[in-house]
Amino acid sequence: MFSDYLKLGMDHILDPNGYDHILFVTVLCALYQTSQWKKVILLVTAFTLGHSLTLAMASLNLVSFNPTLIETLIPITIILTGSYNLFTLFRDSRIDKGVRLHYLLALLFGLIHGLGFSNYFKAIMGSEDSILMPLFAFNVGVEVGQIFIVTLVMALGYLLSDIFKFPRKYWTGTISVMAIMVATYLLCR
Repeated sequence: MFSDYLKLGMDHILDPNGYDHILFVTVLCALYQTSQWKKVILLVTAFTLGHSLTLAMASLNLVSFNPTLIETLIPITIILTGSYNLFTLFRDSRIDKGVRLHYLLALLFGLIHGLGFSNYFKAIMGSEDSILMPLFAFNVGVEVGQIFIVTLVMALGYLLSDIFKFPRKYWTGTISVMAIMVATYLLCR
């Protein structure tokens, strides 16, 4: 049972058909260097907490929402995160000043992304007596999946910027612009 929900959480994040999550996590951590890995882990954990909170609230029927609105807001969160990255790059090369804001945005955007999956999550929970174990296992899976994505993105960033000397600003800028473009496509389709 636990392992089923754990796998579901990992699949939810790593599913190529649900690439909006992969894209969001990628652009979320693209601003940071490998030496800042602790900040990145806290950042994706803030996202998971928001995601978990709305999944729990929706599963308990404490919130209702328009699914079409949520599907519109998800690409907007990606566009805003990419724009935040670009603004940070052009404003100041030191990221530490905006880290608290970035954590808050990750938490808030996690709330939106959690609502996007909540109807499906409620359906698969079926007649579970309690949502605690399924929700916990699912979110551990989400976190594991996100850490896998973060590891890949951070390793690629390290390889390009530290080994091949590709300027870090260009790496972050390229990832951010590409994410904005894909999210804009998602928004307009």
